[in-house]
Amino acid sequence: MDANYLLISLPKSTSTDKDSLKDWLQTHINGGSVDLFEYQLPGFKVGTLDSLVLQSEELGRIDQQLYGSIGKVQDIMASIHGEGDAKFVAKQKIDGKFVDQYLESFRWNTSRYRLDKPIEELINLISSEALNVDNDLRSSYANYNQARSNLVAAQRKQTGDLSVKSLHDIVRAEHFVLDSEHLQTVLLAVPKSVNDEFLNQYETLVEFVVPRSAQQIAQDSEYYLYSVTLFKKYVPAFLSKARDAKWIPRDFDYSEEVMAKMRNEYQEASKEEHTLKNDLLRLSKSAYSEIVSSWTHIKILRTFVESVLRYGLPPDFYSFLLRLPAKAISKSKRELIQRFGYLGGNAFAKDKKGNLVADAGLHEYASLVDQDYEPFVLYEISLS
Repeated sequence: MDANYLLISLPKSTSTDKDSLKDWLQTHINGGSVDLFEYQLPGFKVGTLDSLVLQSEELGRIDQQLYGSIGKVQDIMASIHGEGDAKFVAKQKIDGKFVDQYLESFRWNTSRYRLDKPIEELINLISSEALNVDNDLRSSYANYNQARSNLVAAQRKQTGDLSVKSLHDIVRAEHFVLDSEHLQTVLLAVPKSVNDEFLNQYETLVEFVVPRSAQQIAQDSEYYLYSVTLFKKYVPAFLSKARDAKWIPRDFDYSEEVMAKMRNEYQEASKEEHTLKNDLLRLSKSAYSEIVSSWTHIKILRTFVESVLRYGLPPDFYSFLLRLPAKAISKSKRELIQRFGYLGGNAFAKDKKGNLVADAGLHEYASLVDQDYEPFVLYEISLS
């Protein structure tokens, strides 16, 4: 799905009537290759000029934050589903509509966000709900990543070499000195390249190693697995020197309980990963719908507030959504600015060829609102 749009709001003074304005947009923008949708901005409760300026700043910040959250949902879905953003977006629905249909037929949800509430209250309500969903999703994703890491570790223990793999199917009780007050058996994965050195040195590595206690339990292409018995007091020093000698200690205390736990480790890790993955998939889909809906409502609020600040009261302006190919967005913005750039007043001037260019000395208002100041209310939207 290729959902790329320009959202514009223009004062009614730009045209004698709405139909004439729509006709000009459909005829002149991108050579007439444009789909036009009219937005009816609700009649929000307007406060003071100072409050509108503060709300403009807040709405700009939340707009970007929620748009980032939408991208995060797409990234999560791509990582667990293995499909690109466009393919994921094309499948999602909001209030029973695909994303592009939802944007193109958008109507303010008056039952959820009542118009008798002040703008500031609407901002807080919409953003808090969306950000709570975003936080829940991020927490769920972190839990899933931990479960996936645990599964990878469990898989490695199933298939790795003797230095890392699980030993529950390899060792037996007779390989250990059990229930001794003074003696302890340790396990070592010894690289085959240093096997002779190991056999010559292990008895004298520290004091009180039981002579000839090394038992070869198993081997693979890289390692021998040995058990060695020594006095418990000297185990830490022995293991430290073993590491220096490139012998790899395997942390293993033999007990039936430990053996049973290791046997179940892979199955439990696989079950948990599967459960959390399914939970995350469900949450991602609902989060995408919720956050896109909230973001669209914030965008409409932002359009209204900016329009009042730009064009004044009473709120009397036209708002349109223009669907365009991605490659035509920049060209279409230039065409709109060329036609309606005069609305920027002293903020825009004409060069020697008669083209509109931004004045380096933008008037004071430009520093209070959008950093990328345009001569009229103009936003780019892309959810592809």
